[in-house]
Amino acid sequence: MATRCDELPGVPTHEIELYLRSGQHDIAFRTWPGENFLVRAQSGNAALRRALVSAVRERTQHATLPVALINMDLVAFIREKVTPMVCGLFPATEQERVLDTLARSVVFLTPATIDGVLEKTPWLSTAWDLANLYLADCGADLLAEDAPCLVGLSEEITCYLTAGYFDQSGRFDDFLVHEAAHIFHNCKRVMIGLPETRRKKWLLEIEYSKRETFAYACEAYSRIQELADSAKGRLRLLAEHEHGPMPADDRVNVDEYMDILREAITARNGWKRILQRCSPIAR
Repeated sequence: MATRCDELPGVPTHEIELYLRSGQHDIAFRTWPGENFLVRAQSGNAALRRALVSAVRERTQHATLPVALINMDLVAFIREKVTPMVCGLFPATEQERVLDTLARSVVFLTPATIDGVLEKTPWLSTAWDLANLYLADCGADLLAEDAPCLVGLSEEITCYLTAGYFDQSGRFDDFLVHEAAHIFHNCKRVMIGLPETRRKKWLLEIEYSKRETFAYACEAYSRIQELADSAKGRLRLLAEHEHGPMPADDRVNVDEYMDILREAITARNGWKRILQRCSPIAR
């Protein structure tokens, strides 16, 4: 695809084409112009991002701000969504700090935000994934047929969602809670001004192999809590969920996932029970 940077002397067009169709690039930027690695990397990074923004703009010329986001107080909305989870997982003295962090960490991909996201997100591979996430939400052609089918994405302490969040059809789906749950194991306590100990460096210590299980369990438990206000109601919803679609993720053991939810809905603090089941094994 032609971009303005293709016309500049010394710019390796094949690198741009490779990146746009696959998200891959030479991390050493060996074919880019410049007298040293830093100059080449800056030049290549900027050119690839410009090409990505241009490609996305071309495919989404008629995209408009989603109705669901017009005049919405996003900070208040996000806080309301994650407050039960935060209050269930953190002591009262830490809750406000964690809530403020999550409220600032969720980014919705819209025509107003997509350019800035693609230009500033730390990794080029993530920018490519986010471009495809946004294109899919707009009903536009993806950059590659085998681009990953995502409903959201978390990186470090930022999670990205599209306006499709407001159209999620699954009764037990809540992509916002799911992606926010991943921030707990990606964010160090000192980053948000909380004290750190030798055994407590992250907001929550989650076993690496259980991170997706933790996020899916938080997501489903959040929906069950929202939809039912009694123990019988929660049991009925759990039975409904058990006979419906399960997480389509190879990283999640469905039997374990359902067992965690059974424990959570009958516990005094279901959030803590989910955390206990997904915490690192004591060594």
